[in-house]
Amino acid sequence: FKAPSTDHPALYRDLLRTNRVHWIAEEPPAELVRDKMMDCHFRFRHQMALVPCVLTLNQDGSVWVTLVKPARAITPGQFAVFYKGDECLGSGKILRMGPSVYTMQQGRNREEGPKKEEIDNIEPAT
Repeated sequence: FKAPSTDHPALYRDLLRTNRVHWIAEEPPAELVRDKMMDCHFRFRHQMALVPCVLTLNQDGSVWVTLVKPARAITPGQFAVFYKGDECLGSGKILRMGPSVYTMQQGRNREEGPKKEEIDNIEPAT
């Protein structure tokens, strides 16, 4: 798929899943273990601004990352790096992504978009 412009909604996503996260200080942070969810920030390119997100811990140590607002050009194979304030918490390789903003808009025009369980079954891009 080639988007018609660099700002096309097909390039934006607000949900992604990593592989097992490598945590730096504690494996995984106590707040994430206790609440199964945690607010933090992440980036997936070295110089990019930090993006607010919510992590949801999976039983296998991977996380779902829900972005407060969709980010552009997230790609499987990149690393999502997580921060709390100035502290780097850890990172995980991006395995798959939820539907694009474009797909969600198309779905909304027809009916509800895919459920998280359906996104879980999407094969990662290769």
